[in-house]
Amino acid sequence: MGLRLSGKGQQSHRMVIFAAIFILMTLLILYGSNNANEAVYTPFHVATNHAIKTTDLKKWSGRDGYVPFYGNKTLNLHCHNCALVTSSSHVLGTRAGDEIDRTECVIRMNDAPTLGYESDVGNRTTLRVVAHSSVFRVVRRPNEFLHRTDSNPVIIFWGPPNKIGKEAKGTLYRLIQRVSMTYSNVSCFSVTPSKMRRFDSLFHRETGRDRQKSHSWLSTGWFTMVIAIEICDNIKVYGMVQPNHCGKPGSKKMPYHYYKPRGSDECVTYIQNESGRRGNHHRFITEKQVFARWAKQYNITFTHPKW
Repeated sequence: MGLRLSGKGQQSHRMVIFAAIFILMTLLILYGSNNANEAVYTPFHVATNHAIKTTDLKKWSGRDGYVPFYGNKTLNLHCHNCALVTSSSHVLGTRAGDEIDRTECVIRMNDAPTLGYESDVGNRTTLRVVAHSSVFRVVRRPNEFLHRTDSNPVIIFWGPPNKIGKEAKGTLYRLIQRVSMTYSNVSCFSVTPSKMRRFDSLFHRETGRDRQKSHSWLSTGWFTMVIAIEICDNIKVYGMVQPNHCGKPGSKKMPYHYYKPRGSDECVTYIQNESGRRGNHHRFITEKQVFARWAKQYNITFTHPKW
C-alpha cells in the first residue's frame, strides 16, 4: 500500500528540497568566487604555465631614471663589491659588522639603524633606499641618517610620483628637497615616474603577475635588489631567508625587523602578504623566488642564513 503525503507533508518535503538546492548553489557560488580570487594572485611557484621572460638588468639599468632633489648631481655610483644589509632580525648575533664595514659599498633600507647594532650590521652606509612611507622616520633622526661626517651617503627615495615626484612638488618632495639643501654631504635622488613604471613591468615579466591587478605593492627590498644589481659587480646579502623558509618545519619565530623586537613575526608577515587578496600587499615570497633565480646571473650570495 503506497504511502501518501498529506498537503502539509508535501509542502514540508518541498521546502527541504528547496533548502538543499539553495545550500548547494550557495556553496558552488562561493567555490567559484574563491577560484576567481585565486586567479588574481597565486604564489609565483604555482604559475607553471607562465613562460618567464628574463631581463638583462645590466642593460635594463639607466642612470637617467634617478633625478636629484637639489642641485645637478648625477647618480654615478659603481662598486665592485657590495654588502646589502637587510632589516631582518636574522642579522642579530651574527657579529658580521666588521666584515660589512670592510666591504667597498654598504647598502641599507628605509630607517634601519646602525647605532647600537654595529657589531652585527656595521656602521658604514654608502647607499640607502627609502620608501615614501619611511621618509618622516628618516628625517626625524638626522644624526643617524643624514649628518654623517664620516661618509657621503647616497639616498634613493621611491614612491608614487604624486608624493615624491618633482612635477607634483608635494609635501614629501619639498621636505626631501630641504634635507638635500641642509645636508650637502648627502646626495638625495628620486626614482622617476618612467623608471617606476619599468620596475612594475620588470615584476610582471619576471613573475607573470600584474602588480596592480593582483593588488600588490613592490617592496623596498625589490627596489634595493634591482638597484644593487645596477651598481654592483658582486653582492653579498645579509639576513635574507630562502623563499621556502617559512614552510620548513621547526622554523622559529623571529621579529620582522631587527630593531623592533616586539614587532610582527617575520613568517606571519610574509605569509599574510603573500596570500592577501584584498587591499595592497607585498609579495615577499614571490620576490625572493625571483632573487634566487637572479643569484647566479648577477653574482649574488646570501649569508646569515647562507643559501
